[in-house]
Amino acid sequence: LIPLKSESMRESAKHTKNFDEAKRQLQSQLPYLPRTLKMVWDAAHWWSLASICLLIVQGVLPVALVYLTRTLVNGLVAIRDGQNGQSPITPLIITVSLYVAVLVAKEIMGSVAKWVRRAQSELVQDHIHGLIHDQALRLDLSFFESPEYYNKLHRARTDAISRPLALIENIGNLTQNSITLFAMLVVLIPFGWALPLLLLLGTLPALFVVLRFTIRFHNWRIRNTANVRRSRYFDLIITERDSSLELRLFDLGRFFQKSFQALRKKLRIEHVKLAKDQAAAELVAVGFGLLSMFGGLLWVFNKFRQGLFTLGDLAMFFQAFGQGQRLMRTLLNNVGEVYRNIIFLENLFEFLELKANILEPENPQPLPELRRADIRFDRVSFSYPYSQRKALDNFNMVIKAGRITALVGTNGAGKSTLVKLLCRFYDPQEGQVTLGGEDLKKFSPRELCRQISVLFQEPVHYHASANDNIAYGDLHSHPSNERIMEAAREAGADGPIQRLPEEYNSLLGRWFGGNELSVGEWQRIALARAFLRRSPIIILDEPTSAMDSWAENDWLSRFKQLAGGRTAVIITHRFTTAMQADRIHVMDEGRVVESGTHDELMQLKGNYARSWQQQISQNQ
Repeated sequence: LIPLKSESMRESAKHTKNFDEAKRQLQSQLPYLPRTLKMVWDAAHWWSLASICLLIVQGVLPVALVYLTRTLVNGLVAIRDGQNGQSPITPLIITVSLYVAVLVAKEIMGSVAKWVRRAQSELVQDHIHGLIHDQALRLDLSFFESPEYYNKLHRARTDAISRPLALIENIGNLTQNSITLFAMLVVLIPFGWALPLLLLLGTLPALFVVLRFTIRFHNWRIRNTANVRRSRYFDLIITERDSSLELRLFDLGRFFQKSFQALRKKLRIEHVKLAKDQAAAELVAVGFGLLSMFGGLLWVFNKFRQGLFTLGDLAMFFQAFGQGQRLMRTLLNNVGEVYRNIIFLENLFEFLELKANILEPENPQPLPELRRADIRFDRVSFSYPYSQRKALDNFNMVIKAGRITALVGTNGAGKSTLVKLLCRFYDPQEGQVTLGGEDLKKFSPRELCRQISVLFQEPVHYHASANDNIAYGDLHSHPSNERIMEAAREAGADGPIQRLPEEYNSLLGRWFGGNELSVGEWQRIALARAFLRRSPIIILDEPTSAMDSWAENDWLSRFKQLAGGRTAVIITHRFTTAMQADRIHVMDEGRVVESGTHDELMQLKGNYARSWQQQISQNQ
């Protein structure tokens, strides 16, 4: 007996804990309901108002049918018994006409409501996409280093985009069914006050089942977000073009396919088990509902045998109680769906509440005259988020205004990190980056970026026309075709573009059936995009890495003229490119180890000189 008692106590404690957890979650998540409704109203208030009016009408119409059913049945009984005077058929015709009119109105209202909800949902969906896009653009790059950010983005984009639309539908159905159910309960009261109470009590177990499994399913989704993302990653690796070459060369296709299937099997087994547990619990709850319905029907039928109710009353009761049972089940499903959508909307609001680390200063200072402003890195130390290694360690360097500065060094030396700090994509943990003697934090990040042109090491391949690919470098100035073509010539991109079928109007990239370019040609397009802006500061990260030696010589011969007195920074592994600079900084493990002109560094016979000799000998 003692073990049985202990087991019972443990089971009771488990249920109490589950109940407390469900209560806590409900209290924390219910505030999302008014926020969601406000969001829906902001996105489509006129359509929402029309939807509310339609819901009220749709909720009342079924009750009208129930009342007309009693009148219709009593009229038929009167005709059979020869009651109602000389013309018992007249009220029956009126009743039938009203019944048909209500049925027609119900169908019309249903069709109109679908149209209104569709228009409403489209507006809400676009509004939420806008909120997610605004937030993604607002957050700084540190978030894009975080796996948890991608989990939140995945849940917001995958679940929350559709959840407000489903919530609109669920709340609409809940409102409509609540109006109808309330009216049905009023209809049942004359038959006995205990009948509405019996109807409500019979559905309480179902309510418990709905809420319990809604929470369990939500928790399962949260736990498995990373696994779902990983399975989609495997799917993309198998099916996308970028990975197709290596998958065939290294015979990796079957490996990733098996990895995908193993992960999907794990998710499927857990999901199916949840569904099985829910189905078993729902069967028990349905049994309670049927028992309550059977008891109510016996009680009313007994009253009918005693002559207390007419046949029309009996028909109305059967309809009202039957519809009441159906409405209660539907209502509980609506409540479950509303709650399910609310707890998934937590993902959306959790994402939207992320706060950026790089903030606009309250009173931003105007930028200095950038063509005369030196850039200084003063005792800067920086580590990327979620990394213990310092990309820069007590780093000091001055980039002179109006000069060409080259940064060379091994991979991981911190060269590209300087670009990100200068653009203020990140802030250093120690030290400061100054422009014209003022800390970058005093300037507006957006205004600062507008004065800097950057060719990144891995530039984006925009699947748009060649003209648009270049124009994206300075859309705010609405560049003319002449400016775009001039930037293309400066970057050496005009030749590849002129070989395209429609030249500058040719679509680039394979996504939409355009023309694919070589790596070097894509790089020239990106160079043209950087040159288009005409900003006082220009940064080129490996500008010639994908060019052959002929193309490199052609570009280098024009580069000093293109720089035109601007502050230019070139990050490169090619010393033939670096030697064009006014000053070269050699970096290693986050520090500057050598600085000078090409000739000065060769005379030092240090890292630069040794690397130069190696590179020259390799090219011979």
